[in-house]
Amino acid sequence: MKKSILVTGGTGFIGSALVRTLVNNGEIVRVLDNQSRGSMRRLDGLKGRFEMIKGDIRDPKLVEKACQGVDMVLHLAYINGTEFFYTKPELILEVGVKGMMNVLDGCIKHHVRQLLLVSSSEVYQTPPIIPTPEAVPLVIPDPLNPRYSYGGGKIISELLVLNYGRKFFKRVIIVRPHNVYGPDMGWEHVIPQLTLRMKNIIENNKSKEIIKLPIQGSGKETRAYIYIDDFTNGILKILDKGKHLEIYNIGTMQEVSSKQLTEEIGACFNIKIKIVPGKLNKGSTLRRCPDVTKLKKLGFKQKTSLKNGLQKTVQWYNVFAHLQPKND
Repeated sequence: MKKSILVTGGTGFIGSALVRTLVNNGEIVRVLDNQSRGSMRRLDGLKGRFEMIKGDIRDPKLVEKACQGVDMVLHLAYINGTEFFYTKPELILEVGVKGMMNVLDGCIKHHVRQLLLVSSSEVYQTPPIIPTPEAVPLVIPDPLNPRYSYGGGKIISELLVLNYGRKFFKRVIIVRPHNVYGPDMGWEHVIPQLTLRMKNIIENNKSKEIIKLPIQGSGKETRAYIYIDDFTNGILKILDKGKHLEIYNIGTMQEVSSKQLTEEIGACFNIKIKIVPGKLNKGSTLRRCPDVTKLKKLGFKQKTSLKNGLQKTVQWYNVFAHLQPKND
């Protein structure tokens, strides 16, 4: 039976991938997005197959209207991009907390009984265990550091979802994505930034010598990257089999150093990279890698290797570099 699903933030990178997957699976999809960072370009080819509501997640009346008549809400509307953690912390918290409350109020008013919150690996900050299971304590190491506005807003959102969920919902689920990447993922993240820097260096340096590239940190810092198609498959598994009041990491258990990531991106250009270590932003996490045992128990399997995923991603940014906003 077809479900009617509202996706907030549905023209963002992850949101649009979910919209495309849901529409292609025959679901009835409504999208709410104010286009501040999203783009309708990401939903090309789906015109007429979903309902679009343009507006701000902070507008309670609009969100209430968007919740009317749906069976489920997938809540993704938020402000991402590491540079914004430092430059717009108050806006991140406003969008996060007001947006979450508006979604909860809209769902309760219109008897929407299922809600999935897309949270973030940033709630772990500096994890006490690696790979990190979902049950570890969530910590804000320093409330004076604006970086933690993002993780803090997500922690508040999780608390709201779980505690309202007990009383008003049949099923609420939290997912914590870990470094989802892919074509058209935005411009403020490490993979597109490294890609565009290398593209620029190659265009201005015709020699075949090893290219020296300054990076943040020592090069030993790690993350675990999951390709967007694998991420959406993980969401589908959770929507199918996920339990009420449960939290699921979505990612891979393959730790990749920033040095290795930089070299892998260089390999996509057929160049050799020698990193030049630099200063790390205050509050940056040295290691992060999820334990995805719970997700695997639902039947999830990773299909895209880092090498193949990076090739697709680098190719997109190589071709569409001209789409980068000029004021960034």
